[in-house]
Amino acid sequence: MAILPPIFSVPGAPPIRVGIIGCGRMGLRYMGRLLDQHAADTTIRAVCDISPEACAAAAHLFTDHGVEPPPQRLDFVSFLADFAGELDAALILTPHVYHFEQAAACLTAGLDVLLEKPMVMTSAEARHLIALRDQTHRLLVVGFQGGLSPQVRAAVRLIRSGEIGTLTGISATIWQNWREATAGKWRQQPDISGGGMFFDTGAHLLNTVCDLAGEPFIEISAWLDHLNAPVEVNSAIQGRLASGALVTLHSNGFTIPPKQSEILVFGTEAVLRTGAWGERLDLWRRGRTRFRKVAVPASSGPWQEFLRIRRGEIDNPTPPEIGLRMALLWDAIQASAGQGGTPVRVGAP
Repeated sequence: MAILPPIFSVPGAPPIRVGIIGCGRMGLRYMGRLLDQHAADTTIRAVCDISPEACAAAAHLFTDHGVEPPPQRLDFVSFLADFAGELDAALILTPHVYHFEQAAACLTAGLDVLLEKPMVMTSAEARHLIALRDQTHRLLVVGFQGGLSPQVRAAVRLIRSGEIGTLTGISATIWQNWREATAGKWRQQPDISGGGMFFDTGAHLLNTVCDLAGEPFIEISAWLDHLNAPVEVNSAIQGRLASGALVTLHSNGFTIPPKQSEILVFGTEAVLRTGAWGERLDLWRRGRTRFRKVAVPASSGPWQEFLRIRRGEIDNPTPPEIGLRMALLWDAIQASAGQGGTPVRVGAP
């Protein structure tokens, strides 16, 4: 079978052998992107999913690209036992409740890990993964597209350099027809998902805002509306940063498609505009009449950013510490919402 020229490769470097755990919508998206790119720097060595239908869909995807499907397992334990010695990395794309156990097992098996967001369900799990990362000396990257995007990294540099002056506030909104799109699925089962729209899609918003702020939240007030769903669908959150700057976060999961977001960062000398996934970067400076686009190279996607981190080309912008940060903020959000929006102090990492 013909091999097309690679889009991403490092001359002389052997391909990274990855095992993909989770062949649902996100898993198929990652596999499809790698197959479309003919990425010579990556070999999908094996895949795993508890659903025979999901595994069949993955096999069809490879066949449709003219590539022989990799071996499959329906059980994670047997998958790791059979293939850990033949893998360099694992890509975990399973429902949230499985992230901790699977990431811990992969790290212990000597694999580097790209783990889909949210990293874990609790702060205790986050602390355990941080300790395991340190013990095993393996790489753990949380798959937040925003944190992994060149746009957000450039935005962070602009803010830290003083380009926008003193940070005075952040306003962030994300919306999606989430209630409709996830009805009857695991994302609306709290024991599996850990939360609703804000813990799922809204996690991207929260993580990117935290990256841009560059300082901890000290206080949170939150209101979560279930709208007759088992988990929250709409959320309104206010927070105060350590510097005193104020932040508003709004997620709406009961509206029209498609999925969109907007983040405005206010400074004394400029306003910066981006999105939860780093989908844009604009700057409106004092004395100007409109936003102007900031030129930044396009993102090559989370997997290729993971490989850049693994090769030492960039620092890890989404280490497990951000998973702990999110877990602590989610604890405070839930506590405040449970008290009718009463302000709650955020726990220390």
